[in-house]
Amino acid sequence: QVQLVESGGGLVQAGGSLRVSCVASGGPVSIYALGWFRQAPGKEREFVAVVSRDGIRTNYADSVKGRFTISRDSAKNTVYLQMNSLKPEDTAVYYCAAARSMLLPRRMADFASWGQGTQVTVSS
Repeated sequence: QVQLVESGGGLVQAGGSLRVSCVASGGPVSIYALGWFRQAPGKEREFVAVVSRDGIRTNYADSVKGRFTISRDSAKNTVYLQMNSLKPEDTAVYYCAAARSMLLPRRMADFASWGQGTQVTVSS
């Protein structure tokens, strides 16, 4: 199982930008699709974005489409989530996850490895 460590969370004003990162280690990272999920207080964890093993294909939740961009750097075993035009409702703990899949999974059950999460807070 690959290990995942997120970083880059913080406090930002509405309309601002933030980039969170996730470094993967402990296995052949190239065989994993990498995704981001988030969990707001009192709410269930939800899918945000996923990038394919080769970094070419991506998929996004409707709520972030056009504002967030997921990408991966294979040389650094790192996946990024660039978040622009942030809204207060984007406030959540953001989790990185890895799925051993050739597809673009969106369900939590498809992801076997999870990071510890990083807090993103958007003030109004």
